[in-house]
Amino acid sequence: MEHRVRQILTSLIAILAATNLDAQQHAPKLVVYITVDQLRGDYIEYFYNTFGEKGFKRLMNQGLVYNNIRFEFSDLDEASAFATLFTGCNPNFHGISGIHKYDFDKEKEVSILEDSEYLGNYTKEHYSPRQLLSSTIGDELKIASKGRSDVFSIAPNPESAILSAGHAANGAFWMDDYNGKWATTTFYKGIPWYVDRYNNGTESLSNRLEQMVWTPSLPMEKFNAFPYVLDEIPYKYTFKEQTTECFFNLKTSPFINKEINRLALQFLEYGSFGTRSCPDLLAITYYAGNYRGNMNKEYTREIQDTYYQLDQDLGVLLDKIEQKIGLQHTLIVFTGSGYYQSIEEYPDGMPLLNGEFHPKRCVALLNMYLMAIYGQQSNWVKGFYNNQIYLNRKAIEDAKLDLIEIQEKAAEFLREFSGVQFVATEHMIRTGHWNERLSKYVLGTHLSTRGDLILELQPGWTINNDDQQVKTKNRSKTKVNIKRVVRNNAVITPLIFMGNGIKPERTYREVDAKEIAPTVTHILRIRPPNASKSLPLRELTINK
Repeated sequence: MEHRVRQILTSLIAILAATNLDAQQHAPKLVVYITVDQLRGDYIEYFYNTFGEKGFKRLMNQGLVYNNIRFEFSDLDEASAFATLFTGCNPNFHGISGIHKYDFDKEKEVSILEDSEYLGNYTKEHYSPRQLLSSTIGDELKIASKGRSDVFSIAPNPESAILSAGHAANGAFWMDDYNGKWATTTFYKGIPWYVDRYNNGTESLSNRLEQMVWTPSLPMEKFNAFPYVLDEIPYKYTFKEQTTECFFNLKTSPFINKEINRLALQFLEYGSFGTRSCPDLLAITYYAGNYRGNMNKEYTREIQDTYYQLDQDLGVLLDKIEQKIGLQHTLIVFTGSGYYQSIEEYPDGMPLLNGEFHPKRCVALLNMYLMAIYGQQSNWVKGFYNNQIYLNRKAIEDAKLDLIEIQEKAAEFLREFSGVQFVATEHMIRTGHWNERLSKYVLGTHLSTRGDLILELQPGWTINNDDQQVKTKNRSKTKVNIKRVVRNNAVITPLIFMGNGIKPERTYREVDAKEIAPTVTHILRIRPPNASKSLPLRELTINK
């Protein structure tokens, strides 16, 4: 009898284990990958008591929550972060080390995505993902499904839209800076009818701008997370289409997230997501950075209001997913971009411990130094961009000089500059003669766009670009004095997986940003992106 009872219990345990495993393992019908540009985990904590139950709290309480993701390279921006999140590799493999690159021959800064072979739809810009050298989650899903899966992305800006979509996506949409319409590139084939309707119909953004006024969403006394706010006057921002700043400003207000939601809900309503034999992917990017007019104000009621309204927008999106597909059939991935933009200002009279670094003066002095050694028949330095110095390689080659020797001599000279903490040569990086300190430059740059020398400045030093010529919002060029204070602070960036049978859990270990993409593809039961070398997160694999 006892033996029989043991057999029955063993069978029941096996059945229950198999049932639980199946619940954990089934591939989702839809992946919704939500990335919040400039998301700060500490702000979620500070503002938590103002949130409802359906947004941030729902994600935190019902998902598998990791406290922080870590990027292995410095100088993160929207392009390099999104490329890493969706390819599972660093810039040294995927090729996207920043939003812009500098064309020294044409003496202008250009988008890393600029591609004259493709036209824009609802935009004058020419973009494509061809500079992205690795496949993405969406690319691998398209390959595995032989094109049957739908892959779309929606984002405020072209960088986050295109880099989260990849090469094989059905479409990538962003809000154009000059007309406020949902734009894309002819690299992607076709525009869904509901996007055209959104751009041209009675519900278009232009027809609603007059009613879009940003005033506090809560009583002023509720915005009490920061004890540093001085201005007690309620703020009020309007968005007028005839002004050149209109859509630039709107895209840094809570209204951009509401516009993202309006379009995302159209995709969920009419896009047949979750009804195909293969899973679909919808990548959505929200914005949680400073308002454009407040970049020099770190602690504001506006940033708290942005998070308060984003919490509501997340609730609306999750409710729609639950209604149309069901969260049990949907994998929700939620994270941020790992960086935060602001302009640092100091109170009047505050003595600064550090000084200013002037790239133009640095380039001029370095050029004079090299002329003294190698002759004055040529400019030996092309210029400075993104903390990197580019030598005139053609002149060096024509003079039959040793490039490696010149790099070393230039590095020795630059190390003597005040504020310069460290200088690495491109030869050191390319040949592997580097140590742990150099690794962030190795991983964060690509050989196709890397300079000959990379400079690291001491924290607190100000980079003064001395009347740099930039393109203004009306597409003309003007000279402005651009300054940036060097900071090395980390940004707490949570990672959450929810839905698709995932059990709620909180883990405080740090996750490498490269691990996210192979984890998503593991759950989809497809190969990871082709440059990804990381294993899936152990909490989401079968053999936990």
